[in-house]
Amino acid sequence: MKGIAWSVHPLFVLVMMASVITGYFIELFTLFTIVFVHELGHVIAARSFGWRIREVKLLPFGGVAEVEEAGTMPSREEAIVAIAGPLQNVWMGAAAWLFGLLGWWSPEWSEYVWQANAMIGLFNLLPILPLDGGKLLHAWLSRMFTFHQSLVWGARISLLLSGAMVIFSLVPAFLPEGGGSGIQANLLVVGLFLFVTNWTYYRYIPFVFLRFLTNRGLAASKSIAQGVWAIPIAVSKRHSVAAVLRLFKRDSYHLIVIMEDSGDIMAILPEQQLVEDFLTDGKADRAVLELFM
Repeated sequence: MKGIAWSVHPLFVLVMMASVITGYFIELFTLFTIVFVHELGHVIAARSFGWRIREVKLLPFGGVAEVEEAGTMPSREEAIVAIAGPLQNVWMGAAAWLFGLLGWWSPEWSEYVWQANAMIGLFNLLPILPLDGGKLLHAWLSRMFTFHQSLVWGARISLLLSGAMVIFSLVPAFLPEGGGSGIQANLLVVGLFLFVTNWTYYRYIPFVFLRFLTNRGLAASKSIAQGVWAIPIAVSKRHSVAAVLRLFKRDSYHLIVIMEDSGDIMAILPEQQLVEDFLTDGKADRAVLELFM
């Protein structure tokens, strides 16, 4: 689509090479088409909400879209965009099953296509980032907790589950003699990829959160223009700027109520002022009291 860079992840390139060597080119082309349509569902849904998509990188089991509005779009929109991909697998799988039933495709080919769609759709619903299920998890977490907490716990859950996937892929190799079927190589590769991806993501959460704050001004302006209820955040004057910023919730607009030790209100700040002061001087450890000195 116009304005979007499409690329293929090196992991998909390896799958392509293996498929060509083993003579499964038609199956590979079918897999590529399924993944492309799956990701196209995300793109169409995201574009319908006005998201600006920079790049879509295709993986053997789906894809990853980089958007300009990272962290600023409502959680409801993120959930809809996330589920739009697996929904493409539903209609493609149903169509393949119907074509086989009508005799338009051979039973074997029909079964292969609907099973491939089921596998890709269901796998993507696992609650592991950057899979669609992981994005649904993050959207839910960001409604229940602060945005910073949703980043941390989304990454931790993803690390735990992707690590479990790696362990599960190795278990068959250690079963008693005669009962083992060897390492599940495909699952091992995917599990390692997801684990490394989430480990990197976990380490870069401060930068992801900074990006959220950078885009927060635009989101706040839209909220004010539409007219929203402001959710107050009451903090001590000794709270650090960083601690207050970590209390921000994704789908909310905040007023920062700074309290004296006596319990009296010292000041009320709109969230934009706190964010702008932080982005201007970068002193996250200073107390909010210093904003008035």
